[in-house]
Amino acid sequence: MSYLKFDKTLLANLDESLQREYIRTNRKGAYASSTIVGCNTRKYHGLLVVPIPELGDQNRVLLSSLDLTIVQHGAEFNVAVHHYKGGVISPNGHKYIREHNVDVVPATVFRVGGVILKREQVFCHYINRAIIKYTLIEANSDTLLRFRPLLAFRSVRALTHENGQINRDHVPARNGIGVSLYNGYPHLFMQFSKEPQYIEGGCWYKDFEYAKERERGYECTEDLYMPGIFEIPIKKGESLYFAAGLEEANPNTLRTTFAKEVKERIPREDFFSCLRNAAHQLYYRPTPEDGYLLAGYPWFGVRARDLLVALPGCTLCVDAPERFERIMNTIVPVMQRFMQEQEHCGTIQGLHEQDIGSWAIWVVQQYARRNGIEEARRFGAFVREVADYYLSNQHPTVRVRENGLLYATGNGEPLGWMDAKLNGRAVIPREGYLVELNALWYNALCFDRELNGARPETDSLISRIEQSFPDVFLNCYNYLFDYVQDGKPQDWSVRPNMLFAASLPYTPLQRRQQLHVLEITTRELLTPKGIRTLSPKSEGYQPHCQGKQEDRELAYYNGSAWPWLLGQYTEAYLRLYGNSGVAFLERMLIGMEEELQMHGVGTISELFDGNPPFTGRGAISFAMSVGEILRAKELLNQTEHGMHPDTHHMYSYTKWKI
Repeated sequence: MSYLKFDKTLLANLDESLQREYIRTNRKGAYASSTIVGCNTRKYHGLLVVPIPELGDQNRVLLSSLDLTIVQHGAEFNVAVHHYKGGVISPNGHKYIREHNVDVVPATVFRVGGVILKREQVFCHYINRAIIKYTLIEANSDTLLRFRPLLAFRSVRALTHENGQINRDHVPARNGIGVSLYNGYPHLFMQFSKEPQYIEGGCWYKDFEYAKERERGYECTEDLYMPGIFEIPIKKGESLYFAAGLEEANPNTLRTTFAKEVKERIPREDFFSCLRNAAHQLYYRPTPEDGYLLAGYPWFGVRARDLLVALPGCTLCVDAPERFERIMNTIVPVMQRFMQEQEHCGTIQGLHEQDIGSWAIWVVQQYARRNGIEEARRFGAFVREVADYYLSNQHPTVRVRENGLLYATGNGEPLGWMDAKLNGRAVIPREGYLVELNALWYNALCFDRELNGARPETDSLISRIEQSFPDVFLNCYNYLFDYVQDGKPQDWSVRPNMLFAASLPYTPLQRRQQLHVLEITTRELLTPKGIRTLSPKSEGYQPHCQGKQEDRELAYYNGSAWPWLLGQYTEAYLRLYGNSGVAFLERMLIGMEEELQMHGVGTISELFDGNPPFTGRGAISFAMSVGEILRAKELLNQTEHGMHPDTHHMYSYTKWKI
């Protein structure tokens, strides 16, 4: 039985099917994305969306969609679906869909009278090319396929409208054409595996409406250019291939290329294989030497914190150690240049943020858990360099106080991962002692000592933090303050950042204090889709992350549930309860497995509403969500197979306190 299969009942219900989106990437930043019925609901959707560095950092939507009409006996059946201004749906191609399956590649089966046609799609690895295969499974008479390509040639953050500046000319290509609508753009080559009849007749299709953009308060209507029509007869049992790319393809190789790409895909047979696929989709290798993880699709680039948090799960936990090595070989020199010269990287955003160094050390720590401390010593010099960078107060916004804790200042800018802003100011004004920053700092210092050996100044600092951390953060209700700022009234909000003081391998808290932190997190913050960013009992709780930009900024970290925090939650629960916590945690992850059929099909979204029905929001595929759920599953598997914290290296250098 198919793991990711949608039947005609769901597909015909646009209220359901338009909420389900897919993403396919080529590992070089390009992608194809739409809803499972092929109706674009975002300006980011398209069959060929590619980076064009000469035009800027933003991806460009070239081929928005390829409308297909099936013709028999002069009768035309357009199986496309579009949403137009005013809520008009036309054509109504979703009524012809019998099933949609994404177990290997996205595959849709259409039935029009006696015609059964299957459409399959791949996005070629490391090449900016999409290939679509059409197979006529059943037909009782002559059948003609008519294709109308709809072109955008714009940034993913803009929309296009009818204008007189477009170039209506095309260049010949084997079994197709090449077009470039505007100066500076490369040609888009559209070709078939056999020669079509091409009927010129460029025109604009007007007033497409993107529902997701309207919901988010953005401009939502655009016009798309149709350069001409391709017509090709097809026989029963025959397969026809269409390719769209930036380079002219050889039509004779489209069949073998498609088959090769399909063979390389990992079948989506269960929860793990879906997450493994999602992790591979997030891998970004723009040059043969460099490797990164994109923070998410469809709109994120490379962000330092997201990359580091997701790195162990998206590489080591999916048996891709070579990707871990490539990414570490990329980011370590970049971080070193930043620490030495404050040199910012053009590709990796956010190197200046306060916790990046500690997260980098955590990554090495995760590597050591898996491969042993001796193997991890090759990163020892880097770990020591990061620790010394903070100890010498070289970070522009962080200082080591006499009590050993880190004190961060932002002058109104958001600090830490809760980075929402309104009018240039932090929505959550977290300054001073940040609880997760200092939990990470303590863990980093202890691991540096484990990896590189003790030194008096570090030992003294660790001892001071063990005293000052609970003194500063622990309150009379036995949970931890989210932040403490000199001379300011204390914010008593219950937030999840205290969880890091119970989850990280080294913690300055005693075991009973960790239990209190975990208990209140479970009681007030845990949901089936992640950990809430604010307790419903705290002032300012915003359970729904929807509406215009301002509304969403207020909700991101004031109640929305974030799946990536389940990795830390799982780790804390297992360290405190061991095998007895496995059943509970497995039930907890059922909610995430259900999500694979919802917002981003086969992957995990960025965040969810804090209240039922816990609707998925934000990016449809998010690296930290995918990586940390993968790591949570591995921790559970290790515990189930007898790798208990007191005997296995995964916790061998955790400092237990009674």
